[in-house]
Amino acid sequence: MFKAVSRLESSPNNKNATEVLQDGYQIALDWSQNELDKILSGSNTFKWEEAINIMTQVNSLADRINSTPAARKVIRNPKIYTSELDLALDKATEERYNAGLYHLKAHTQESARIAYNHFVKADQFTPGYKDVAQQLAVSKKLATVAVILETIPLNAIKYKLSSEFFYDQIYGYLNNKFPKESFVNFYSPDEAEKAKLKQPDFVVRIEFYDFSVGNTEHTEVEEIVKRKVEIPATDSTRAKQTRYEAKLKTYTDKVISEGAVNLNIIDFKEDKVVRKRQIPGSFVWINDYAIFVGDIEALDSKQVELTKRKALPLPPKQDLFVEFTKPIYDQLTQNLRSFFSNYD
Repeated sequence: MFKAVSRLESSPNNKNATEVLQDGYQIALDWSQNELDKILSGSNTFKWEEAINIMTQVNSLADRINSTPAARKVIRNPKIYTSELDLALDKATEERYNAGLYHLKAHTQESARIAYNHFVKADQFTPGYKDVAQQLAVSKKLATVAVILETIPLNAIKYKLSSEFFYDQIYGYLNNKFPKESFVNFYSPDEAEKAKLKQPDFVVRIEFYDFSVGNTEHTEVEEIVKRKVEIPATDSTRAKQTRYEAKLKTYTDKVISEGAVNLNIIDFKEDKVVRKRQIPGSFVWINDYAIFVGDIEALDSKQVELTKRKALPLPPKQDLFVEFTKPIYDQLTQNLRSFFSNYD
């Protein structure tokens, strides 16, 4: 039916669309009414929501017909559910609200999460229904897993800012992935103290372990490079071969930085570690360059490119620290996401 109305909207004289709407509209109405009778006479959970879906589809079709002049000529008074839809909304709201109260009685995080979703549905059907706002707050609080994120500061002063930047990224990621509206809320120790959170569900401890930054390696390789070039014959000259030779010295500077982070997720109430990981990371800064004496024609394109490069100053150690923590960040956030997604 909707396709036929759409065709009439763009092509008011479409004969085929007119016939489809004329012949099929009453059939669609009869099918909808039969479905409603079947649903409402049954005992399905939340059957009133199923009824709302059907009534809404019929009303949407009526709106499309009324807003399309060519379709309105075919169906002059399309069916609209008004009082029936209001009744269904009332019944659906009551069903969800009572289901929320039922699950909230179990007084567990899982049941509270189910209750919260029922109360959300009830509020969507009838905003401000009874004390649904209060029940939403109660069920949300009971359903939410509270996690304190403890990041152990480094003793090394020169890496303090870099490590704090890393920790801030982790905290920002978690608050973005699990916002306050979710069922997992993260707190820094200061935030937990302000919120008077004395009994969290979990404590996450993150600490840098066994890292080294700025280990340098320098290598030099000297070689004789030779190359033959064939010069083809011309009308006045014979073909000949030219030999080129150069002494090439290639330098490689490397700076190696590596380390690991310890991750411990502790069930606070059970006082036991439920996930323990040591997550490694590394970063190697490399600079290649070269010098030569002799014929530049002996060198290939890659060797010529190396001769254009120069020795570079080594990167600051704070930057190297940040670089080796990047792969750690990816693994660490994946671990935290996979664990706490089970509670959201």
